[in-house]
Formats: sequence, structure tokens, C-alpha cells
Amino acid sequence: MRVALLQYPIVWADPQANIGLLDERLRAIAGQVDLAVVPEMFTTGFCTDRPGLAEPWGGPTCQALQHMADTYNLAIAGSLMASENGKLYNRGFLFAPGVPPQYCDKHHLYASGGEAEFFTPGNERKIFEFRGVKIRLAVCYDLRFPVWLRQDKHNLYDLLICVACWPSIRIQYWDALLAARAAENHCYGIGVNMVGTDGLQLDYNGHSAAYDTWLKDLAGFEDYEEATRIVDLSIEKLRHFREVLPQWKEADEYQLENKGVDA
Repeated sequence: MRVALLQYPIVWADPQANIGLLDERLRAIAGQVDLAVVPEMFTTGFCTDRPGLAEPWGGPTCQALQHMADTYNLAIAGSLMASENGKLYNRGFLFAPGVPPQYCDKHHLYASGGEAEFFTPGNERKIFEFRGVKIRLAVCYDLRFPVWLRQDKHNLYDLLICVACWPSIRIQYWDALLAARAAENHCYGIGVNMVGTDGLQLDYNGHSAAYDTWLKDLAGFEDYEEATRIVDLSIEKLRHFREVLPQWKEADEYQLENKGVDA
């Protein structure tokens, strides 16, 4: 599978501008990749105190994403502000050509950033599948909680994707945690963060990355670099690695009970 990591600034609180920018970036890589990954809340930035920017699930942004996926024959992963049944969600999504969208809502809401005041946490741990690759999607703060993302003895997923608006002041944790999640779950790990400054004057220096099973970063972004990087993932190599170092067989059994979730 070929995956594009799109690291770029988000126009604060302007969905139409951000959808237009994404369309330009996807048009430039059409025919070259299977999957494109964009930052968290890609249409607005981390506008946790502006619930009026949320759109109904299935609304204009969803329609635009589906159109882009169909037109450019690729899947798109990211997150957006969604409203459904009177509740707001930071909704991770996967739009793929010719099929209904898949989604999972951010489970760990960042209370220090005001997210828990308006948003509802998701309680489902979902696995997406696209072109033979099993994908687990996390949203930003979820990366800090290993049990939420932990594989079991069946290797349920091959690729962990985390989309984020992770500020530079705490980027050392992003660097460490993304690599750790990939290592402990015997999977590829891809994280896509924004760059630039948001409407709250928080600074973002990116550090998007794509880790293989040997924890080599295949993407190689520079600080604050606005760019698209394309990486190749080999599921065959991943499966071979799991056979050579079958640590997953020794994994502890557990049951997740946090926030009413039954794993």
C-alpha cells in the first residue's frame, strides 16, 4: 500500500477554504497512492470552543470527501467536527472510493483544551479494512493511552494511523508515543500533524512520521515543513516480522472497562 502523509497548515475555522486546499493536494497525487492522511479537524483546526462549526454527519464536508475519494480513486483518513443526534464528536474517518464511509469517534477528549466541555467521547474500537490492509485510527490525545490502542493475540490490525493537532511545546511526547505504539503493537505507525499557527496562537511544528516494523521513519519531514510525503508499506514484510519475533503470542489478556467500553 502507498500512503501519502499531508502535513500542512489548517486555515482556522474556515471549512470551505480547507476543503479546497485538500482537493488541490489530492489532485496532485491522484494515481500515485492508495491512501491519503490529513491532520485532525482538518476543516477547522482545533476549534473546541466553537460547536457551531460542526456539520451533520453526511453533510457537505462528508459529501466533498466522498467525491474526492471517488474522483481520485484513493482513501482519505483524518478527523472532523461532526454532529449527530444532538451530540458533537471529534470524528475520525476513512472515506474510500465506491463504499460507504467508516468512522470512529475520538475516545479520550482533551479536557485541558476544552474539548470535553462540548464533545462526546466515542466508545467503539473499530478496525477498518482497505485494499487488504487492516487499519486502526486514533485521534490525537488517544495516542497517550496504550490500552485503548493495544492489539490482542490475533493481530487485528496492520496499520495504526493517528491524526493530530499536536503543538510544538509537547512534540517530544508525540515523537516518543507514536514510535512506542507502533513497536508494542507490531504494526506500521503513521502520524500526521499540522504545521503553522492556529487561531489561539499555538505553534505546530509537524513531526509527522511513518514508522515501519523496525521503527525507521519512512517519511522524513523537517521541522515546520509543509509537504506531502509518500511511503510504501509492505504487509508481507510485516507478517514476516511477526513470525520472526512473535512477541504478540505472549501478550497479556485484558478487558477494557474504561468509560464503559467492553473490549
